[in-house]
Amino acid sequence: MRSRWRHLPVLPPVLGVSDGVLNALILAAGAILRGSGDGVDVGLALRVGTASFVTSAFTVFVAYYSERRTHLVRAARELNLTEPGRLAATNLGRAVAMESGVATLVAALASLAGAAVPLLLGALLPVTAWVTLAVTVGLLGVLGWAIGATLAARRALWCLTMVLGGVAVTAIGAALNIAS
Repeated sequence: MRSRWRHLPVLPPVLGVSDGVLNALILAAGAILRGSGDGVDVGLALRVGTASFVTSAFTVFVAYYSERRTHLVRAARELNLTEPGRLAATNLGRAVAMESGVATLVAALASLAGAAVPLLLGALLPVTAWVTLAVTVGLLGVLGWAIGATLAARRALWCLTMVLGGVAVTAIGAALNIAS
């Protein structure tokens, strides 16, 4: 059972969660910090989550599909096939499209969750604005810890780096004050 998980791609969920959290911080930090003391409302959480879902889905599909399709085109050239897109027109091309679609769905849902969940917690629980931001930045720390574990790297360094990045993005989001 464990070996099956080792072969799952890491990029879509990591990209999705980090993208979602960063979207939440950049788009909502100003509104949270300058709000009426209530922090964030459900509507803002859902709007930020939806925006994150849509942008992640578009970006991931284009990037993931382009990368994999490029590999097929290169392989066709290396095999001296007369048409560069020949492999892409086979079952391999359809598999690449399907894999890209699955990666897109995973990344987009992870982005939605990364953006909306911490903001919804701030909207639904009686907490101050700073707690909402701390939970959101803390989610990046948890993600960093998980990345460090997955990569057999220094977890604490990954965690600290992600948290510092989240604090920087929060400061930028507060300065931009987009959602207010």
